[in-house]
Amino acid sequence: MSDMSFTPARRHVLGLGCERGTQPAEVLALAVEALKSAGIGANELAAIASIDSRRQEAAILAVARHLAVPALFFDAPRLERETPRLTNPSAVVFARVGCHGVAESAALAAIGDDAELVLGKIKSAQATAAVARGGLQKA
Repeated sequence: MSDMSFTPARRHVLGLGCERGTQPAEVLALAVEALKSAGIGANELAAIASIDSRRQEAAILAVARHLAVPALFFDAPRLERETPRLTNPSAVVFARVGCHGVAESAALAAIGDDAELVLGKIKSAQATAAVARGGLQKA
């Protein structure tokens, strides 16, 4: 698992990806849709996660601030290791950023081996989101 620890109430991670310069409102609307589709509230999130090339992306940072959770970032090789667990791997994404998915991979990477996707990748015009759950084997 990453540097974070889960509580029984906060054991979900929202993975996000977006094009550079995507409007924060678009990513926030997609994040809200993802949480609703996954059947979880913002109070159940431990973090959001994305690829390290989006570390300074205003939209990603705005969602983290809005949801009052930390933002975690992973490099493409780390995200690529999650490919066997992805529901929607993409050769197009691999050609662009060096991993087969950002939203799903980042959510899974943030949690670690005991993660499971509870919502596979969903899309807006310029962003993607996915939700993973972890902490399942923790006492």
